[in-house]
Amino acid sequence: MTGSVGRFGSRYGRKIRKRVVTVEKRMRQDHPCPSCGRKTVRRTSTSVWECTKCGAKFAGGAYYPQTPSGKTARRVISSMSEVESNE
Repeated sequence: MTGSVGRFGSRYGRKIRKRVVTVEKRMRQDHPCPSCGRKTVRRTSTSVWECTKCGAKFAGGAYYPQTPSGKTARRVISSMSEVESNE
């Protein structure tokens, strides 16, 4: 197992290095942009994500643009706004 975790050598154990590989592989994928919808979002620094197509910058998770708790919060907020608009 080399690749991006080759920098660790034999340190830290196999399990940790496998986790780092999966996180870094998913982090480097193209993610969908919340503004334009294209899969062109890249990480510019910790928790800062930018769409290379439309130039939209936004804060997200350290390694993924949307965290599971962020998705939950967005869902709750949208359901609350739907309830208010129906009243």
